[in-house]
Amino acid sequence: MAEAAYPLLKPRRRARRTGAPRLPRLVGARLVAAGILLLLAAAAVLLAWRSPAAVDPRRALADADQAFARGNYSAARNHALASLKVVPGSAPAHLLLARAYLQLGDGVAAEGELTRAGDAGVPAARLDPYRARARFLQGDYDGAISDAATTPADPVAIRARARALAMQGDGAAAGEALDALLARSPNDGAAWADLGRIRLNAGDLGGAAAAAARAVRLLPGDPVALTLQGEVVRSRFGLTAALPWFRAALQRDAFYHPALIEYAATLGETGRYTQMLAATRDALAARPGRPQALYLQAVLAVRAGHRALARDLLQKAGDTLSDLPAAMLLSGSLDYADGKYEQAIDTWRQLVADQPVNVLARRLLGAALLRSGDAAGALDALRPVAERDDADPYALLLVARAFEASGDRASAATFLDRAAAARVGTAAVFATDDAVGAVLADAADAPSDPNYVVGAIRAQVNGGDISGAIARARSLVAASPGAPAARLALGDALAAASHWADAASAYAAAADLAFDEPTMLRLVDALGRADRPRDAAAALSLYLGQNPQSVPALRLLGDLQLAGGDSAAAIETLESLRRMIGNRDAALLARLARAYAAADESAVARRYARAAYALAPMNPGVADAYGVALAADGDLGAARQLMAEAVALAPADPQIAAHARQIAR
Repeated sequence: MAEAAYPLLKPRRRARRTGAPRLPRLVGARLVAAGILLLLAAAAVLLAWRSPAAVDPRRALADADQAFARGNYSAARNHALASLKVVPGSAPAHLLLARAYLQLGDGVAAEGELTRAGDAGVPAARLDPYRARARFLQGDYDGAISDAATTPADPVAIRARARALAMQGDGAAAGEALDALLARSPNDGAAWADLGRIRLNAGDLGGAAAAAARAVRLLPGDPVALTLQGEVVRSRFGLTAALPWFRAALQRDAFYHPALIEYAATLGETGRYTQMLAATRDALAARPGRPQALYLQAVLAVRAGHRALARDLLQKAGDTLSDLPAAMLLSGSLDYADGKYEQAIDTWRQLVADQPVNVLARRLLGAALLRSGDAAGALDALRPVAERDDADPYALLLVARAFEASGDRASAATFLDRAAAARVGTAAVFATDDAVGAVLADAADAPSDPNYVVGAIRAQVNGGDISGAIARARSLVAASPGAPAARLALGDALAAASHWADAASAYAAAADLAFDEPTMLRLVDALGRADRPRDAAAALSLYLGQNPQSVPALRLLGDLQLAGGDSAAAIETLESLRRMIGNRDAALLARLARAYAAADESAVARRYARAAYALAPMNPGVADAYGVALAADGDLGAARQLMAEAVALAPADPQIAAHARQIAR
């Protein structure tokens, strides 16, 4: 019987032998392996004979000097460390390493190197200015001022003292110190950069822009100045415009941690998440374990739906970020999602105490309090939001549920009706709980503090003293011409008086200083009310070019495209927005229904309108959109019923009335 062959061991045909006989395969394989081993052994012997090239400490120190001068502070640090490995007691190397750490923002490492430089013989008078800077970087502002006092004429000491004074709230003294220094040394780029940083932190964007531009001109390759300029440009003009400045800083020093953090955050806000992740990894490679990069990675984890990973990253970041508002929102949200309501309440209550006009924080706190059974606490948190005309439906629904839980069904019904209508009124200045007289007294006690003056202007507007608010706002603008908050306050006061053209001018001046989302919304609204639709569209287009992920801006763009008859563009804009925020926004779905109806896609319009109506059946705009969609789809009977409902809900709305007349024909 013939032997059966296994499928994987089928017999092969023998190759025909031609030419010289060959060695058996096994013998040939052994010879090849032996040859490889011989080659590896020879290479190992050669490597053993060759010793690594010795580091020339003088050459390494010279390289560190050159890298420092070029603005590559990370390379300067590495070269100085290499020099110190050979000559551990080199005073010049310790001092240069300390200066590199200072430029990199590492005050702890810098102070350690300054101590070693002193032990190596560097005089204390030479070290004290740098030690003052190191203390400032560690948050020891009193220590920084004390160390700077030992060498009061030294530029580094003056700068350290000014930064410390500014952080302690004495911006005037800080500015005077730097102004005096720059009067003597107008080409001190580092002093200009410090002045720009102080002004930026104080909200003086006009002054910050001038100082940052001067710093970049004097120090064109310095990543400190370039990063500052990127932050100023981001605040003034937008996200996209800032990215080249951060990239320029990283071209000088690829591991400059502050630039990496700002670059990563800006990339995230523009929706470039892959690049953002790469930047955070570079930041962690530059400064392992730093909390800023871990926080940004936690944000990315949440966006990807990985809550456990986000929590782990926040825990690794530690308590350093506990006072950062964005981190507090994120941490509380994770606790809330995991059912840890008390922890979320503690976090958000602190945030609301720090930022009482933060509407999002109040809404979240109210939701957590209501979920935990504290209806009275929820009402306290939500009432300032719910009593506004522009309260969102979710906040109104939360208030209604809180009244229900408290047994006040009449009040609950009122807020349920408002929530069902989903009608958002005109935004107003956030009310203050303090009496007008008390706020004015605070402003009189601190006339140079814009925060108190802006509070007084808001109080006057809320109290009906519009002319007084306008006069006070004009005085504030004159006193703080570089502060966008002052010009916004003036615009708000003028808007309260319905002086829309003047308000638009004030908002445009604020936008020249800081074109952020609140300023854009005010400007576009005022231009529209001033009968300048082209200018409103131009302002919106400019903002979206820099901030492509802005939800309010995309809503406005869709509205303008619909009003202008460009239904195809409106559909593209609104569909991209729907993909961003989901399918639970009745107003957005109603906009899409109108857009598809205008584009003769009535079946799609009907589906969107039905979904919107299911979410907000008492909203007149939604009922109007549903009626328009049904009419476009040929169902005139149902369309007329819905239009009658929309007219009953909003009898004074001219657009709804026009649609009703058109469908009734």
